[in-house]
Amino acid sequence: MITGQSRDGRLAGKVALITGTGGGQGRAAALLFAAEGAIVVGCDLKIDGAAETVDLVHQAGGRMNSTHPIDLTDEGAVRDWINDAVATHGRIDILYNNAGATRFDRIEDESYEDWQFTLRNELDVVFLATKHAWPHLKQRGGSVIMVGSTAGLTGSMTLMRSAHTATKGGVVALTRQLAAEGAWFGIRVNCISPGMVMTPATQEDIFENPDHPMYSIRDHIPLGRIGTPSDIVPCAAFLASDESSYMTGANLVIDGGWSVVLPGAPIRPNQSTSAHH
Repeated sequence: MITGQSRDGRLAGKVALITGTGGGQGRAAALLFAAEGAIVVGCDLKIDGAAETVDLVHQAGGRMNSTHPIDLTDEGAVRDWINDAVATHGRIDILYNNAGATRFDRIEDESYEDWQFTLRNELDVVFLATKHAWPHLKQRGGSVIMVGSTAGLTGSMTLMRSAHTATKGGVVALTRQLAAEGAWFGIRVNCISPGMVMTPATQEDIFENPDHPMYSIRDHIPLGRIGTPSDIVPCAAFLASDESSYMTGANLVIDGGWSVVLPGAPIRPNQSTSAHH
């Protein structure tokens, strides 16, 4: 059962399972959720990164334990991770399906192996964690948070990503179906869909490479900058908290307005756009 005193905060005393806590948005989520009083149960394939996140949470006065390494495409490993969390803490209140990995290529060049890799690591990992958390969530209700993407809402003529588009569209659709299935049991299922986010991976692969087709994407984002994990995880904390108790089946798009405008060359606010005939 849960031991220790709950810290004040929006998530005080709640048990939050977060996948992919070894860095990036997962690490930011672990730190924020713990700061809001949650008992965080993390996991990751990356041993060093996952252990460092636990240390950072503890240094900040939070509570967290982690299983690493863990392959979230291994059903037995996922089931054991969740059952161990329940055995240790007595319940689950939050499941944050953060982890994922993808491979990009144009459709005619994409191998079946890469297609399957992306589906396993962006869709199967969500299915397995949710499936095995579900019976525990049914006992007292709770919040499931999915991570979609603007890729699941629109196509792209810049980045060839058919598998990634398929998986993230699937995550958004699955959110709605599970919201319907979970409503009777007090399980709320919502999704956050980030746009471009600055992480160690995107910084190295995209923003330090002027030849990458997405290098200048910030010029096309209405708010004029790339997102950061600290832009994303507060929305997840809101969905995890009782403040969103009347929300389920929602998809929150967090992209600086990228998905609401047509692409084109950036135009200064005082520059005329009128057509001349």
